[in-house]
Amino acid sequence: MCRIAGLINPSMPVAEIEAAVKEMCILQKHGGPDDEGIYCCAEHHLVLGHRRLSLIDLSISGHQPMSYSNGRYQITYNGELYNYRELKQLLQKSGVPFTTSSDTEVILAAFATWGTAAFNQFSGMFAFAIWDTLTGELYLVRDPAGIKPLYFAHTAQGLAFASEVRAFKAVDYLQTPHPQWQVYLMAYGHLPEPITTLKEVKPLAKGSYFMYNVFTGAVQQKAFGRFNFVELIDNRQQAIELIRNRLAEGVKKHLLSDAPIGVFLSGGLDSSIIARLAANEKKDLTTVSLIFNEQQYSEQRFQDIVQRELCGDRYQQVLTEEAFHRDLPAIFEAMDLPSCDGINTWFISKYAREAGLKAVLSGVGGDELFGGYPSFNRIEPALHLQQQVAAGLLRKSWYAGFKKFKRLCYLSIKSTAGMYLFLRGQFIPQQIAAYLDADETNVWSILEQEPILPVIENLTAKNQASWMELNLYMQNQLLRDADVMSMAHGLEIRLPFLDSAFLKLSLQLSSDIKYSGQKNKQLLVDSFKHIIPREVWNRPKMGFSLPFADWLAKDQYAQAKFGSKSAVYHQQFVAGKLHWSQFLTVFLIENQANA
Repeated sequence: MCRIAGLINPSMPVAEIEAAVKEMCILQKHGGPDDEGIYCCAEHHLVLGHRRLSLIDLSISGHQPMSYSNGRYQITYNGELYNYRELKQLLQKSGVPFTTSSDTEVILAAFATWGTAAFNQFSGMFAFAIWDTLTGELYLVRDPAGIKPLYFAHTAQGLAFASEVRAFKAVDYLQTPHPQWQVYLMAYGHLPEPITTLKEVKPLAKGSYFMYNVFTGAVQQKAFGRFNFVELIDNRQQAIELIRNRLAEGVKKHLLSDAPIGVFLSGGLDSSIIARLAANEKKDLTTVSLIFNEQQYSEQRFQDIVQRELCGDRYQQVLTEEAFHRDLPAIFEAMDLPSCDGINTWFISKYAREAGLKAVLSGVGGDELFGGYPSFNRIEPALHLQQQVAAGLLRKSWYAGFKKFKRLCYLSIKSTAGMYLFLRGQFIPQQIAAYLDADETNVWSILEQEPILPVIENLTAKNQASWMELNLYMQNQLLRDADVMSMAHGLEIRLPFLDSAFLKLSLQLSSDIKYSGQKNKQLLVDSFKHIIPREVWNRPKMGFSLPFADWLAKDQYAQAKFGSKSAVYHQQFVAGKLHWSQFLTVFLIENQANA
């Protein structure tokens, strides 16, 4: 796990490009505290930068940017390739030489041997740039699950890229704000891809590459990896056996590290499964957990039950209100793009790093794949309303007296985006327009235009919910928050539920068996209840949350920083008329404007 950056600009002096890329790397130093590197090609006004967090091949031979084939290829790379040893053996059989034990060199060798066909051979989480000095082509590449971030701007000046949007502060001509980002933040609670706070900067689509040719200026963007819902497995016992084996294999791969690695243990089903499977491979497994003095939020009892089955060090940290108030400014600073979530991840990542870990396994993905959210139960009646009720009538639902009915207006957007906003949206267009002093019709138009999402009507209702949770909520909020909040502490989060083989399997399971049963995620429960204590798999679901509303309502930093508009929302929040995440959203808008 690292941070990368780069810039090509034929009209800019090379010394200025190099200075800008160095500044981009400094702005991302928290995500790569172990090493730094710069590659400069003066002939083509190209500079690549890298900040390193060492996890595989901790020696100097893993330094980046790394060159290959007598300097023809250069790479700056962020991520982990879990099948690099298998690929290395395959390449060696073909006579390909290696000089390091790093996965970075395997990426270079694979690309030199197979070209862009290599990208689909990689199993892991990755975002990288490869420069071919012979063809004059720069490739930006992002993993099919979209775990690793990669932002870029292709403009008349050339091409710029980085792991975080904050890095683009070093490029003067890319500072134009996106004119509608506040609308999207208020509606979604995050910025859905391809929206960022900067007009010219956007994320590279997951499972795709972007090629820029310095000789011709030609560009090409192409998908190389996609995960699709194709229901092929309808035998329940077969599904259970496959789930057990594939997830165990995925956990084993994700433990690959030359640096200290552990597991987040919340006490819920998903993290408990990951911890137990990891303990089968690593007897001295380190676990990290958060607990609270406020018993209604603390999961200590369930953590204790799981921990009895494990060996190794255990770090169980009490998160206090005092710590929350002390660290909240640093959490806002770490956000990069504004988001109404991620604070809990910041704290547990901090404690994991203090425990001496450089990587941890997390249970993110289990809910999205196996039906752990309320959206899976709400989707069928919502689809009926969206399909059968006229848009004009639905749009008038904001007049409804009950708060929970007002969001029905989003079903008037007869698309995947409209359904998602009904299921998870924060503010409705009337409220957004009022806060931003905007025209409500214009707000509706903005939300109808982007993001452009595929039609998923061919999927079963619950697979539609799964698609939205995976590609919108998890992609734009959970994965982004996990990345920036962990990397703020120089920690890598790994996600076995998103292992390519397990993810592919999960999408092949029949809806009839995947979502059936008395409990949420019944199929996942039945697959692992032989190794998970009954008290854990039979408990009511509890989100990984904080006593956040009480703490935020009393936080002096938040009160000192908000302006006149957010002050009104703060009063509503304290009075219990506004969810804490909604207050945080408007606070971030005002805070960003005054930054």
